[in-house]
Amino acid sequence: MSQDTYNNYKKSFMRFYQRTRRLPSYAEMLLLFNFRSKNAVAKVVSKFIDEGLVSKDEGGRLIATPDIFGVRMLGSIQAGLPTDTEEERGDALSLDEYLINQREKTYLLEVNGDSMIDAGIQEGDLVIVEQGRVPKVGEIVVAEVDNEWTLKYYIKEKNKVILRPANQNFSDIIPKQELKIGGVVTGVVRKY
Repeated sequence: MSQDTYNNYKKSFMRFYQRTRRLPSYAEMLLLFNFRSKNAVAKVVSKFIDEGLVSKDEGGRLIATPDIFGVRMLGSIQAGLPTDTEEERGDALSLDEYLINQREKTYLLEVNGDSMIDAGIQEGDLVIVEQGRVPKVGEIVVAEVDNEWTLKYYIKEKNKVILRPANQNFSDIIPKQELKIGGVVTGVVRKY
């Protein structure tokens, strides 16, 4: 197979992944590449594995690697006074890999309201939440308080849990009956 042909298969594969956010099955790749045999698909998949686009898990299923959805990391930028720096060429960086520690325990929530604006969390932002962690004092948590969900700082004072907003126009919340922690916020995503 020529390099141009391989690149066309790769582009089709990547477009499928970007559109569906999942890898195509072998049957779908038959159609995607216009093949008649799964053996031909296996040869292309083998090249994808060699290139590092995909790998196989313990069960032999294909899984995406950071190279399939990575963004090039060019270096760093000064947020203060301008400096003389040259562009640094770096490896591809997967935003998922950078922002998420435990994928199976992580979920996203869209933020409504402005009670956390002083923490840099605005309405419309996505918060990355990790379940199963015991919150530390000062961390931002997703919590169910007396049957209502909220996003606040986790504070403890005199053995009492307080959920504190990051906006002076809102009051602290002290659970009256029940408090369940739905997870700890590990990141915020904002699209301009």
